[in-house]
Amino acid sequence: MSEAFGRVAFIGLGVMGYPMAGHLAKQASAVTVFNRTAAKANQWVQDYGGSQATCASATTPKAAAAAADIVFVCVGNDDDVAEVVLGADGALAGMSPGSLLVDHTTASQALAQKLGAACAAQSVGFLDAPVSGGQAGAENGALTVMVGGIAADYERAGPYFECYAKKHALMGDVGSGQLTKMVNQICIAGVLQGLSEGVHFAQQAGLDVDAVVEVISQGAAQSWQMNNRANTMARDAYDFGFAVDWMRKDLGIALSTAKQINARLPLTALVDQFYADVQNAGGGRWDTSSLLRRLK
Repeated sequence: MSEAFGRVAFIGLGVMGYPMAGHLAKQASAVTVFNRTAAKANQWVQDYGGSQATCASATTPKAAAAAADIVFVCVGNDDDVAEVVLGADGALAGMSPGSLLVDHTTASQALAQKLGAACAAQSVGFLDAPVSGGQAGAENGALTVMVGGIAADYERAGPYFECYAKKHALMGDVGSGQLTKMVNQICIAGVLQGLSEGVHFAQQAGLDVDAVVEVISQGAAQSWQMNNRANTMARDAYDFGFAVDWMRKDLGIALSTAKQINARLPLTALVDQFYADVQNAGGGRWDTSSLLRRLK
């Protein structure tokens, strides 16, 4: 074990948190997990109990965080974060002065600032650190982490981030990580709509989509979405990946923030409504590339 690693708590074992906590178990001295579905936390302990870390589960976020040097949170939305961090049995109630809270949830800037203030009042460090890369990125240790907070806390968290991230960067004060994640989702939404229309056009024209993608992915049209989603889109396969429901949550945060800062996002607003159409068609759990289904 590296001296850079201490006792870890990880709260939220969804498709992202489960493997992220697993990567940490390979480096930290101890990892205690909490999940609202206790059976999932118990399964995680079984899966990773043979790792370097001493692995355990706790019945509340407070209990999970009680002995931790650093606490990670990765849950669904603002309300979920507030519950598991600020509630009576939340993580912050169990954290000691000098410890560090890292929120990997994609949430609002306002919540990040609220958490930062609450942590500061208890002499606890805080970083808002949303991630990009999806379930595959989490499983493969190839996430990108966008961080808001002070440099000292970021430097302290860096070795932990490197357990499951290929890239992490400090973007500014608390809340800056969440703002950067909004930019990320805005860009993805526009790229996916363009890719959907391109694949749809190719199909209607009678072209071999795989052959088209092979050629144009070597030029200026190339994107991660093209490389990883165009072929599955052509096969009408969407039962995997980042769910439309979560994308709409993220875009809702971005659009709300845009109003506050007087940013104009006409394409993002339009694609958000296209995703609403996909939800109405029963595709809330489909991958975000399912925008193509709407065109058929």
